[in-house]
Amino acid sequence: MTEGEFIAALRALAGNPAARALADDAAVLEVGGETLVLTHDVLVEGVHVLPGSDPADIAWKLVAVNLSDLAAKGAEPLGILLGHMLGDGDARFIEGLREVLAAYDVPLLGGDTVKGLGPRSWGVTAIGRAMHVPVPSRGGAEAGDGVFVTGVLGAAMLGHAALTGGAEADTAAYLRPAPLLAEGRALAPHVTAMMDVSDGLLLDCWRLAGASGVTLALDGAAIPVADERRRGECLRWGDDYQLLFTAPADTALPVAASRIGTVVPLDGGHLRLDGRGLSLDDGLGYTHG
Repeated sequence: MTEGEFIAALRALAGNPAARALADDAAVLEVGGETLVLTHDVLVEGVHVLPGSDPADIAWKLVAVNLSDLAAKGAEPLGILLGHMLGDGDARFIEGLREVLAAYDVPLLGGDTVKGLGPRSWGVTAIGRAMHVPVPSRGGAEAGDGVFVTGVLGAAMLGHAALTGGAEADTAAYLRPAPLLAEGRALAPHVTAMMDVSDGLLLDCWRLAGASGVTLALDGAAIPVADERRRGECLRWGDDYQLLFTAPADTALPVAASRIGTVVPLDGGHLRLDGRGLSLDDGLGYTHG
């Protein structure tokens, strides 16, 4: 099964409203008057992190990508559960874990450790408290909204290239991404839809548009990229962990962001770039097959 087919099959098992039909960054669960946000991501050696990476960087990235999902829901982190595959460099992993938890004031609540053969993998479940209700989803974009993104796209791609023999570049965006928690909390009351950019801007725009039942019409020249010469790759590579969101076009945004397009009624497909319709067949971003 492809990743998409597997997720589609899982939807039959995820009937609880908290699951949001597995079409969002996180689950949203009402418990005792609180609205909790829960998310889980896994990193695999050789896929999400380079073989031989400093385990301290792996620990940082593992926590950060999960906190980024909480940021996209405007949530405040309450803690994490860690799944760790034991191996070389475990002391360095602990050091990196200590650093990222301290940086974002997030407690470690528990988890599990295992040992096995082959490439290592690590997982984190992040638990947060919603700071605005309704909690933003991917599915609320409305015709007439502006499409916005924070930061620039492609910095992680350039960092990866530098680590694998490409031109010299800052590697921090790839090794130690910064989840935009404060920005997500500030934006939550203003957006109609929001998610983080993990698998490439174009693919994540397509996902947001699909969840909302609309078309996103993007202006390519308005999208801020880290390397103009590799603009197309910057829009597809992913690992950026910026916030992609829609909001009424005249909204006074509380954070810096670039308007990159407009939401229009569904028009044949979910995504247009400079007037050209795009589909998944155009290689919009990263998938697991």
